[in-house]
Amino acid sequence: FQNEINEVPFFDVQLPYELALKIFRYLDKAELGRCAQVSRTWKILAEDEVLWYRLCQEEGYLLDMSISDHSCWKLALKNCRARDHMLKTNWKNRVGAVSQLRYEPGGVLCDVHSCDGVVMAGYTSGEVRLWDTRTWDYTAPVLAAVPGPGGAGAPPHVSFVRINSSLAVAAYEDGTVSVWSLLLGREPIHHFQHNQRIQALALAPGGTAVATASGFEVKVESPDDKGFWQTPGTFEIQKLVNFLNLVPDVPGSPVAVAAAEDIVYLLKAEDAGKVLHSVYGQPVTCLDVSAREAAFGIKTFGWLLNEPNQILLYNLETNQCVTKVGNSIGDFSCVNLHNSPPNMLVAGNKDRRVRVFDARRGEAVCSLYAHQLGVSAVQMDEWKVVSGGQEGLVCVWDQRTGTKLWETHARHPVRHVWFNSHSLITANVPEEKNPRGSSITEDDPSVHRKYRGIIYSYEFSVDQLAVESVLPICRSSYDEVTGYNYNIGLAVPYDSI
Repeated sequence: FQNEINEVPFFDVQLPYELALKIFRYLDKAELGRCAQVSRTWKILAEDEVLWYRLCQEEGYLLDMSISDHSCWKLALKNCRARDHMLKTNWKNRVGAVSQLRYEPGGVLCDVHSCDGVVMAGYTSGEVRLWDTRTWDYTAPVLAAVPGPGGAGAPPHVSFVRINSSLAVAAYEDGTVSVWSLLLGREPIHHFQHNQRIQALALAPGGTAVATASGFEVKVESPDDKGFWQTPGTFEIQKLVNFLNLVPDVPGSPVAVAAAEDIVYLLKAEDAGKVLHSVYGQPVTCLDVSAREAAFGIKTFGWLLNEPNQILLYNLETNQCVTKVGNSIGDFSCVNLHNSPPNMLVAGNKDRRVRVFDARRGEAVCSLYAHQLGVSAVQMDEWKVVSGGQEGLVCVWDQRTGTKLWETHARHPVRHVWFNSHSLITANVPEEKNPRGSSITEDDPSVHRKYRGIIYSYEFSVDQLAVESVLPICRSSYDEVTGYNYNIGLAVPYDSI
């Protein structure tokens, strides 16, 4: 009977159901709730699945689902909002599970990168490891390296690692670059060699292009439609490259942004070596790019008193400077643009402060006194900021109130920070790759454990991990038959032993 209503009473007129539904589309959740109390007919109309599906999509929930995937979209929206509230509460109170992604038999940690919960780490032993924190299974597989000429000698150190949703890339000290597919296995699908040491490595966040800088050359590699790797661009740079990024979501040939001392280049295949910014005596101290903009910090010297250290924001389509933000005595050491909300960016400085800038107003909306030895990594979202410092401190801030929620500390500088709505990954990478007293062969896994560096993975989705909220060392059930391994087994509860 309720589904066969054709005329909906609107005061002194009767409207067709479809027309009444279009009127109700302009109402929010609270107004629909009030309308549902008017009459039985209005209640049926206010709880129509089309209305609540639209509200759910507008608030950013379940965007990949169609209206037929849920029988009650009002309940689905309620559950999504309750989960968001729980995650925000857990973030603020540091409620959740934490694990150490430590690889003991390897060498010292060299570089860490992550994408959507998948963590990639390179070591001085030449090994590259992957962890998938989404499955809570931390048996890290080793990505096989390309064998060297003759197979003799110790493997080279890993210089840089990068990962996205489909590829993993590692650059080694001897100039070798290896590329793995996350879908095809542990064997590299492509590798190439530079004659000199690699200074910078970049991987497109959503694509398959890889860019490397070695000496005065920037090289871009990408596969064609058939999967064969080719070199769409090789660029000659006048100075040594310090920072290198690939612009995401670019149709056609890859576009790279490279900072070489005091010059910023926009590298396109059809326009090689285009200078985006160049001011003599103002070296670039950090760089980040989004789909349409590039943000980088510049350093000035004492004789330029009217020009303090700033962050410049350039439009990549017009190649013009959009705005200049910041007015700091210290150098900007890190900037995050592509993970920030629209028209916002966050930057860390050597003057111990983290600043959140609004590009529309051209000024800082939040300044946080964070780290004693300078800021080394930052990321933000709509309400919080996560920063890492040279002294090994990771701080979580409430951006709107400017207060510190909590902090953690490790021995080495924080080189990588990544988070989403329910997880956080931080990496403390040592400055010293050859600690004093370590053996030359590195065959003893217990030598200088505190000098090796460490990766932390936090999970704030307590409902998902309520059963497995104990430490990883306590998750086994004594069913291993090996005499000894590093995953010492303890059963919880102990009655199941």
